[in-house]
Amino acid sequence: MQIFTCPFCGPRDEREFHFIAEAGKTRPDTLNQISDEDWAAYLHSHRNEKGHVREIWMHTTCGELFLLERDSVTMEVLGSTALREAGQ
Repeated sequence: MQIFTCPFCGPRDEREFHFIAEAGKTRPDTLNQISDEDWAAYLHSHRNEKGHVREIWMHTTCGELFLLERDSVTMEVLGSTALREAGQ
């Protein structure tokens, strides 16, 4: 079991959190025509990098979104920041 730190509620069991997206992943402009290939790539393609990653998570208990930085190899949590503080 991992402990993630919600910037609002403090350290909590990982089962209270839900992964939302990779940080910095840009949604296609839905005001313009989007090809099926581009939409599928946005929905299903992930970088899945080794090492330091930045991700958006939700603490399902309080409903807040935050930026979680962690090492994807060691699973060490490097930090968490409220999205409004991270400028996301």
